[in-house]
Amino acid sequence: MASLRSSAFQSLLRSRNTFLRSQQKRWAQVHDVRFLATHHDPNQVLDRYRAKLKQKAQSEGHENIDSLKEAYKEKIDDLRQKATTPLTPEPPKPSTTAPPPPPPTPQARAATAAKSSGIKSLDSFIDVEKVRSLPAKEIEAIWRLRHAGNSHSICAVIPVETYQRIVSAARQNPQFILPLPRNQAEEENSADNANAGADIHFLQWAFHPPASAPSTTASPGSLANAHTSTIIFTPLAAYKLHGAFAQPHTTITHHLDLADEKGLVLMHGQVMPDSGVSITEASWLVSCVQRFYDFGGQANGRKGELLRMFTAGDVQGFKIEELMAEAEKL
Repeated sequence: MASLRSSAFQSLLRSRNTFLRSQQKRWAQVHDVRFLATHHDPNQVLDRYRAKLKQKAQSEGHENIDSLKEAYKEKIDDLRQKATTPLTPEPPKPSTTAPPPPPPTPQARAATAAKSSGIKSLDSFIDVEKVRSLPAKEIEAIWRLRHAGNSHSICAVIPVETYQRIVSAARQNPQFILPLPRNQAEEENSADNANAGADIHFLQWAFHPPASAPSTTASPGSLANAHTSTIIFTPLAAYKLHGAFAQPHTTITHHLDLADEKGLVLMHGQVMPDSGVSITEASWLVSCVQRFYDFGGQANGRKGELLRMFTAGDVQGFKIEELMAEAEKL
């Protein structure tokens, strides 16, 4: 049975690119096309019918065409008003309003983009300005205490050098699968031990505008608030069934507000209640991210090779049994 499971996962790996492409929806672009009546230059119309208008003015006892237009002014305005529709509006008159406001600053645009993404800023958890003056150890203690009362919360403090290595690998390998070993009790009580072993979960990285406005005094090479990164974890079976609409059970967010000054990246995660994944299991999956993504660190070896092979779709080299064995190695 182990060979059957291996064959199934190799089939999954082989069809990975095709499967992910099949989740993309093609949306038709509907353009609102309206045909507008052309408003000709009234002087052109006047020149074309000048002779007839002059003849009519003389027959009605008017001195000139202007006198004729004045006599028919109310009637002309009434007909013009009746002919005006929402699709054929009167030509706009020159506006004397104030000029438009200046475009928003990059900081304002970033704050607006972050707000629209639904990602909370670090200020929503702690007073960032107050903790800037504290030692790194105290900041770590405050961060852990901030999440201690939430039974569905995960948190960590990551050295900025480690985070940079992980993110560098994540940009090249934004998707991966991780095994979650089933507990021993389940294996012993399982009616079919051949199917016991591990549940596979699918992870996806994403990079967003900074959740907090970038500092106006930040240097060009500043890492602080350069972006906000997230990881979502979804059971692979659910992702295969629902694709992009599958409900993730855990969401991880990294904040870079203190990256330059303190050399720290603050991470927090939320495990969805009643998702079938416990806080301990979600923590295991999060710990596996560093094991496989920290090139130059824990992933400097076979773990990093497995990650690259998954991205490349290497069916021959990527083995699910080896993935499970490497995940359990510290």
